[in-house]
Amino acid sequence: MAGKTKDGASVFVRRFVAYLVLILVTIVCLFWFYLLFINSTRSHSEMSAGFTPIPSSHLIANWKNLIHGTIPVVSGMINSLLIATASAVLATYFSTMTAYAIHAYDFKLKNFLYTFILMIMMIPTQVTVLGFIGLIKDMNIDDTAIALIIPSVASPAVFFYMKQYMDSTLPLSLIEAARIDGSGEFRTFNNIVLPLMKPAIAVQAIFSFVASWNNYFVPALVLHSQEKKTLPILMQQLRSADFLKFDMGQVYMMISFSIFPVIIVYLILSRYIVGGVTLGGVKG
Repeated sequence: MAGKTKDGASVFVRRFVAYLVLILVTIVCLFWFYLLFINSTRSHSEMSAGFTPIPSSHLIANWKNLIHGTIPVVSGMINSLLIATASAVLATYFSTMTAYAIHAYDFKLKNFLYTFILMIMMIPTQVTVLGFIGLIKDMNIDDTAIALIIPSVASPAVFFYMKQYMDSTLPLSLIEAARIDGSGEFRTFNNIVLPLMKPAIAVQAIFSFVASWNNYFVPALVLHSQEKKTLPILMQQLRSADFLKFDMGQVYMMISFSIFPVIIVYLILSRYIVGGVTLGGVKG
């Protein structure tokens, strides 16, 4: 009886410590969001005076100054939403299709293509950017969103995740049964494979959306017209304004404004993250 009591107390202590650590980590992670939204309610002069945990009364003023300023924030939001959403859809769909081809078919260059795609994943964007800029100029799609959306069709990192997930959750016998029943390849992929891959697709849609949303390097090289620029570029322009026009209240307001779509996408798809990451990391 004493041993059971001791074991119960030990489990309680471990559980208490685990919850305490999780609460502290959560507070640390959420503190920066709290700081961001607090600063978006303060004026530039108030932020220059120092930190305060209490919201101020300049939220509406900062919003009006941002919207009616020289930076086209609304068009930047629309551009970012268009590019990030289209990139996430194309990346997940075609990467899943590529992973399905490697997973379901046997052909001579199968192992070579799988290794080749993984090799491409190791090449930094900075190495290929000069050739990419020259290519889009030759194709006359420079300074357009198309130049940022179409390359997302080839996403080696998304392909690798989808392939690992298929290895653990998609039996070849299911595909063979669909073929025997007369299902075409595209019908099998769209009606059978995609629903089974829904957790992995949701996870990679979040990652692809956030990566495209936060991307600054390539859009800064491709987009030149002010009305076509994305939020990261406009945010950098706002931060690099001269001293007389610089307003930290507007900067924090724009950062807060740019975070909301990411939070909304995460809240919609987050229920798939735990299951998707767990199953995708286990190879059957």
